[in-house]
Amino acid sequence: MIAGVVYTLLLVYAAVGDVRTRRIPNSLVLVLAIAGLGFSVLHVPPVEGALRGVGGLFAGLLIWLPFYLLGWLGAGDVKLFAASGAWLGPARAIEGAVIAALAGALLALAWTMWKHGLKRVVENVWLATAAPTVLATSADSGRSRQTIPYGVALVVGALAAAWMPEIMPNL
Repeated sequence: MIAGVVYTLLLVYAAVGDVRTRRIPNSLVLVLAIAGLGFSVLHVPPVEGALRGVGGLFAGLLIWLPFYLLGWLGAGDVKLFAASGAWLGPARAIEGAVIAALAGALLALAWTMWKHGLKRVVENVWLATAAPTVLATSADSGRSRQTIPYGVALVVGALAAAWMPEIMPNL
């Protein structure tokens, strides 16, 4: 239970920081990763735990790395989810990524509505449905981009996978 509280507090701290500054400190990610690897080694037999922790870390990294390479996520977001994967193991990291993607879609809609209103949300959803390739290039590339604190969605996914593993019981 103590490990779960530590995990939760570290992730909530990362989410709050992402909302405030749009940055997730490397030092926080490092603490989360080391603690997650330690938890995995202590939670199950050491070799199995080490494989579980490292596997979860790489699963979390590989799932979100393409989105960083496309410029859709920040490096801190990817590192944060990879570090949380060390706690979750590979199967739960995949589950958390699915939940995070759904939470991220809702966050993007809510963020767009808050910043630009309902009309813009409807236009964007229609555009994404009718011609998704149009969204790959920014129509307002000359203006400064407002970023969405996607770390919040990643934290929601990671916490849901940890605290409610029965959401996707077949993993």
